[in-house]
Amino acid sequence: MRQDKTFLQSVNTTALPGIYKYSIVLPDGHQGYGFPIGGVAAVDYESGVISPGGVGYDINCGVRVLRTNLNISDVRDKIKDLVNQLWNDIPTGVGKKGAIHLSGNKGVDEVLEGGAEWAVESGYGWTKDLDHQEANGRIELADASKVSSQAKKRGFSQIGTLGSGNHFLEIQVVDQVYNEEAAKAMGITGEGQIMVMIHSGSRGLGHQVCGDYIKIMTAAMRKYNLELPDRELCSAPTTSPEGQDYLGAMSAAANYAFANRQSMMHWARGSFAKVMNSSPEDLDMGLIYDVAHNMGKVEEHEIDGKRRKVVVHRKGATRAFPPNHPETPTAYKNIGQPVIIPGTMGTASYILVGDQRGMDLTFGSTAHGAGRFMSRSRAKKTYFGKEVKSDLASQGIIVKATSGMVIAEEAPGAYKDVDEVVNVSDAVGIATKAIRLRPLGVIKG
Repeated sequence: MRQDKTFLQSVNTTALPGIYKYSIVLPDGHQGYGFPIGGVAAVDYESGVISPGGVGYDINCGVRVLRTNLNISDVRDKIKDLVNQLWNDIPTGVGKKGAIHLSGNKGVDEVLEGGAEWAVESGYGWTKDLDHQEANGRIELADASKVSSQAKKRGFSQIGTLGSGNHFLEIQVVDQVYNEEAAKAMGITGEGQIMVMIHSGSRGLGHQVCGDYIKIMTAAMRKYNLELPDRELCSAPTTSPEGQDYLGAMSAAANYAFANRQSMMHWARGSFAKVMNSSPEDLDMGLIYDVAHNMGKVEEHEIDGKRRKVVVHRKGATRAFPPNHPETPTAYKNIGQPVIIPGTMGTASYILVGDQRGMDLTFGSTAHGAGRFMSRSRAKKTYFGKEVKSDLASQGIIVKATSGMVIAEEAPGAYKDVDEVVNVSDAVGIATKAIRLRPLGVIKG
């Protein structure tokens, strides 16, 4: 973190009007746009501001994990077939179009306001999937009318697509169980069980929403006489017309991301069904949880002995609510909200559970992944995609990507050690270890 502007950016966010307690950097922190990635700031809803830089360009980039009743012995000889089938069924890469083509702005609006619920009603998944998603896969504050026509245009054909960069779909195996009670609640029976993890966001639509509102907020700074140490922290009072418009547009883009991951999960279930010659139901391909890690959420937190309404900016940070919290799903009331922390190709991923300590220290937040150690340009100079792919193959991990350059950018060595990141979270108690997973097959854009 000392090698870039992580700490400076965190210090700068303390200048946001209405910020409570402190600016937070989580153990995966690194430099971002305005806010550090791995940054959290809770800002008073009535007297504070909302900042697009505190959410990021990939609004509701998030991750979901689903289980199967398969064991590693069932799929050991079929990993390559599964990877190829997933690759064929789920469009992957920059600008890729999916099998779902929305009918103009009206069709996009339905997704923007319906989220994962729209996807399920359209036949992409099961009704019970909605019970295992943050906010049930739909942010009610969404207002499609606040999303520009250009953003909507970019969203016409990208539902059900993986995207590029660090987005991935992985076939994983349970490597270690730390919390038997949590594992049981999630339907995880033990080591060797096969899982599927999907990491993606709001695609070009979300990127456009962020870009649009950075311009709007930059103008609003002058209008409301806001002075901040970095122009990338451009903000507007949350209750102002600009603040409310952004909140509605950002929530709509978040719903698009929920629908996107829901649709991809539907295709992934179909891929497994084809290769394993069985139905998704018979394979018990139930969703464990879906959680966002680029979001501005309106929440209530106890601060200095009082309940306060705040906007929690989580930029590369995962919500981690404790047992019995009102927003913790019914199935997990006794154990805490599942927290998914993905690694990179060749490294572990984790499922943790939220803890009350996180509510006290980090407004119910923890890390969102390993966090980059190298920039993409440095990684491309350091690693060669063909060599990385060969090295992973020697470890029994099959990787399929759009190009060798993508593999070089996403080389495991370009990231921090996810085990150390998770160990910090566990030791501090902001979210505690439940399950460790390791990859068997990876597709990347």
